[in-house]
Formats: sequence, C-alpha cells, structure tokens
Amino acid sequence: MQSERGLSVAENKAAGFRVITSVIKPAFKIHFSPTIIGSENIPKDGAVVIAGNHKNIRDQFLVFLATDRVINYMAKREYFDGALAPLFKWAGCIPVNRDGFDAVAVRSAIKILKKGGAVGIFPEGTRNRADKSLLAFKPGAAAIAKRGGALIVPFAISGEYRKNGSLKILFGEPFSPESMSVEEATDKLYSVVSDLLKN
Repeated sequence: MQSERGLSVAENKAAGFRVITSVIKPAFKIHFSPTIIGSENIPKDGAVVIAGNHKNIRDQFLVFLATDRVINYMAKREYFDGALAPLFKWAGCIPVNRDGFDAVAVRSAIKILKKGGAVGIFPEGTRNRADKSLLAFKPGAAAIAKRGGALIVPFAISGEYRKNGSLKILFGEPFSPESMSVEEATDKLYSVVSDLLKN
C-alpha cells in the first residue's frame, strides 16, 4: 500500500519511529542516565524478537536507546484509543487485545519478522506490580519468534525511573528457538531474564 507521498505504510511507520525516538532518546538519557549493557547482542539486521521484563510504561524506551533499529513494539489496544493513539500508530506499534488470543496482532508481528524486522514483546503480558521479580511468561514471544524465523534477544531492566535511580538494562546473548518447542523456548527465555536480573 502506498501513501500520498509515495511511501509504503511500512516506510511511513519507520520514518515515524525515527522522528519520535530522535526526540525521546536524548531527553530520556538526560533525565534518567540509564546504564546500557550488552547492546552489541542486538543483531544489526535480520529477524529478531527483543523480550524481557516489564515494570514501567517507559520500558520500551530503554530498548530504543540500545539500538538504531526500528522496533515494532506490541502494545495493549487501549493505548490506541486515547489521545496518544496517533503516536502509537505512527511509531509502528502493534495493537494487542489482551482479553484473549489476538490472531491479527500475531500475524502482524510474524509478517514484520519474515521481512527481517524487529519486534519488541513483554512476555509477562502486563506490567509487574507484584513483589516477585518476574511474573510467569506467556508463550507468545517464543511462538512468534519461532514462526517468524527470528532470534530472541533477552533483556532485564532493574532500578528506578528517577534521577539517580540506578536504572539499568542488560541484554543477554541471542538464541534461536528453531529447534525448541515453544514451551522450551519460553522456559529458556524466562531463565535467562531471571539470571540477568541477578547481575
């Protein structure tokens, strides 16, 4: 599909992502001074699912800081119904209905991966407001990566979103779920993220 200016929808979303992150990235660095470790583990090209723990609505911005790649984040559909809806759409986010299995969202993510793109997923499925460090992981991240022929790059976020909050994101080594079952890949992802949180 082509826009009025001759750009495809995908190209428009990529352009929107870059405009938005060009503003957010420097402001985020100044305000929170996060530590980023292991960003070299994010492949510079090719299909990849970037997945980790979810503690704050700002978590995806930490991932954005670590790479120049366009990352299509899966986000709850409610974000697409409010005043910020155009922002989420322009940035190429994928709306997800969390009331049940969202086949449309899954197909959208797999299509991006099959074109060599990057998809961001929080496998806990929601922000973790519990006392424990990690909620159980849903199988979506592993299933989408497997069907999309993608590597999985785990990450762990620790610290607080405030000045001098020791905010940190640590990326683990990528792994392929190709030879694993979805359950095995989900278990491995959970185990790696859990270990990263201890560092």
